[in-house]
Amino acid sequence: MISAALSHTLSEHISAEIHQGFTLQHCQPISGGSINNSYKISGNDKHYFLKTNNTDYSKMFAAEAKGLKCIADSNTVLTPKPICYGETNDNTYLVMDYLELGSAHKQSEQHPIYQLGEQLAAMHHCIEATYGWEIDNTIGSTPQINTKNNSWLEFYREQRLGYQINLASNNGHHGRIIDNVQKLNEYLDQLLSHNPPASLLHGDLWSGNYGVTNSGVPAIFDPAVYYGDRETDIAMTELFGGFPPRFYDAYWHHYPKEAEYYVRKTLYNLYHILNHLNLFGEGYYSQADHMVSALLSEVR
Repeated sequence: MISAALSHTLSEHISAEIHQGFTLQHCQPISGGSINNSYKISGNDKHYFLKTNNTDYSKMFAAEAKGLKCIADSNTVLTPKPICYGETNDNTYLVMDYLELGSAHKQSEQHPIYQLGEQLAAMHHCIEATYGWEIDNTIGSTPQINTKNNSWLEFYREQRLGYQINLASNNGHHGRIIDNVQKLNEYLDQLLSHNPPASLLHGDLWSGNYGVTNSGVPAIFDPAVYYGDRETDIAMTELFGGFPPRFYDAYWHHYPKEAEYYVRKTLYNLYHILNHLNLFGEGYYSQADHMVSALLSEVR
């Protein structure tokens, strides 16, 4: 549970942000996250979702709050509205709206999943002039570098694959996987010959980061926002279990699938598998190695 000092700080900070009194009266731990401590906090007939960690994670929470606001401001898909973030001597925290989620996979909730596909397509219509974002953030607990670039090829080569493979080398991974990803990066222009719009991305859109509220509204959360190729979001939805088929029916209606997507999907998901290799170790080596080999077979 949270300390009395943090409870007092949260009561004061939330009150200041919502411009009315709030006293934290109940704190219920929520399981499921692997990085942060999560809680449902309540008081004055209001409920919020709270994340806490040590003060090393202050920048991560600040970036997450900014990403949530960016998605919310697009007026396309529901995401928890950030209320406040900050730190005490011992903790950093992020408070956001509490969304009461039900099961996202019941037959009766197939329509919200279709709606989510339409809403994500609308979010991807939010375009910037350059790839990247205003600030760096995190993918999981790994730093995600978002320095703006006019070239998607250069952005993905340097700040996605290049960053992850350098991190893997620093983490002690050597041999074929390092050599092959570096070789793949040299030929990346053959796989990324298109010039996609810089779309607003969730950035970490796997099946664990979406849900449906009890009132039947689809929602996404835990973003790693930046502007880039919209296919990176869709590719990740097919990783780690995938989304229900009606989601893809809706999305591809707005953005017809290109033949080259199947290769780019592997390329874009390689970033996430390399990140998992760096976060969780050798259990992801074989999958990463297989993906790199498949991609190298596509280049000349």
